[in-house]
Amino acid sequence: MDVDERRISSGYAKPPWIFKGSALYQIHLVKAATARAFIPKEFRLVEAFGYTLGGFFLASYDDSPAGVFDELVVIAGIVWNPPTSCAWAARVLVNSDEACHHGRKEVGLPSQVARFSKKITAVPKRKRNRAFGFLDTFGLGTTLAHPEDLMEVKVSEVDAAASADICNIQIRSDETKVGNWMGPAIKMALPSFSGNTKYYSNLLKYSCHLHCRVRPVRPAVVSGALEDETEILSECKQTSQEMLENERRLSIAVMLSKPIIALQFKCLTMQVEAPVVIHPSK
Repeated sequence: MDVDERRISSGYAKPPWIFKGSALYQIHLVKAATARAFIPKEFRLVEAFGYTLGGFFLASYDDSPAGVFDELVVIAGIVWNPPTSCAWAARVLVNSDEACHHGRKEVGLPSQVARFSKKITAVPKRKRNRAFGFLDTFGLGTTLAHPEDLMEVKVSEVDAAASADICNIQIRSDETKVGNWMGPAIKMALPSFSGNTKYYSNLLKYSCHLHCRVRPVRPAVVSGALEDETEILSECKQTSQEMLENERRLSIAVMLSKPIIALQFKCLTMQVEAPVVIHPSK
């Protein structure tokens, strides 16, 4: 859905822009063939054995220039432009017209308006009694432990009057294992490239500086409209001359790729610096 710029009164002042909330950063092994569909020809994909590092950044902001909103950044992979390498966002989904407009016009992101539906349920957790493992055969070797919270986030991209399901993300709570421990306080930077879109033709580089408490968690379980990544790639290859129309399907392929690590960010403060125009190295 194209954002109507005339209806937006931007709350974004001059950079840097500050966002506060929490997030899940999940790193995946993404097939290089999938990632290359998003990478401008000026950049070289960082890959090994046919894979690159991508994944997603799922954030919930309770304080930002655009107010309260949710964001899903689908990261296609890592690209190289000497002397540095940065992440490349394949798709940015937000449930805020203002945030979408700002991402497109100011940061050169492939932002789209989306709907985020959240549901939290308590799931009983079974604990195995090792002393009587043979009773598992009869379903008697487990006992119920403290329930876990299961949060399901359904993300649907809004396009004009219709919507298209992108993915379901299931996140299990690890509170029973680690208690209230939120992990160490850290400072880190996430440099990224952007631009080369119909809303911003130049190639850009910008940095996100994060202050947060971070801890490793179980990777979220992602499901999509099409469960088979191979099926998605096959169909996209058949219509390679219309690759732009397949970006949504390729974004789903990134989400369905194999996770290798997940990090939970609590007490997050993210400072986004003003993007600068870059000239890719040949």
